[in-house]
Amino acid sequence: MLADTPSADPSAMATSNDPTELFRTKQEWVRQMRLQFCVRPEFEVTRNIIHPDGTLNQDYFRPPKDAPRPDADGHGGGARKWTDRERSLLIQGISTHGIGHFRAISEELLPGWSPNDLRIKTIRLIGRQNMQLYKDWKGDEAAILRENARNREIAQRFDMWKNGCLVYDDDGQVLQAILASEPSAATAAVAEDETPAEKAEDDIEID
Repeated sequence: MLADTPSADPSAMATSNDPTELFRTKQEWVRQMRLQFCVRPEFEVTRNIIHPDGTLNQDYFRPPKDAPRPDADGHGGGARKWTDRERSLLIQGISTHGIGHFRAISEELLPGWSPNDLRIKTIRLIGRQNMQLYKDWKGDEAAILRENARNREIAQRFDMWKNGCLVYDDDGQVLQAILASEPSAATAAVAEDETPAEKAEDDIEID
C-alpha cells in the first residue's frame, strides 16, 4: 500500500515566495515522488536509481566506461556532424530570437536540425542543463562564452559538471550560487510557473 501521495502543487507548500525556499520545497516534493515511484521491486534495474533519502544516484545515469563518448558539440557514436557554420548560425539565432525560441531558429536558420536538437546544442554552448533562467536571453558569442565560463566555475565549486554542462543539486546550492553570481531581475524570478515535471528534468520549454 502506497503512502499518501504528496500534493500535486508543491509550490502551495512553500511558506514564502523566496526563490530558494520555493526551489527547496519543489525538490522535497520531487524526492517524495521518487521514493514512492522510482524503485519497483519487480524491476531489478530500478534498484539503484535513487539513494535511500530520495536523491538521485548520479552513477546510475553515467554511461558505461566503454560507451562511445560525444565530443564538446554533443556528437559522436554515429551522430551526424555539427559544423562550425551551424554553430555560428545557432549563435546568430540566439542573438536574434533568444534562448527558448528554438522552433523559430530551426525554421529560419537551421532547418536540418529540430528544435530539440538546437535546445541540446544550446545547453552545451551555455554550459547549463536547466535553461529556465535563460528564457528569452539574447547574446553574441562573447556573451555566451562568458556564461559558459561562469557555469563551469560554479560546477567546479560543487562538482556538478555532468556531460558537458552544469546541473542542479538536490540541496539548492547550485541555484544559490547562480543567483548570487548574477542578482538580476531575470534570475530572481525562479520559474514560479514551472511545473514539477519541468523542474525535475531541469529543462526549458521550447516554442
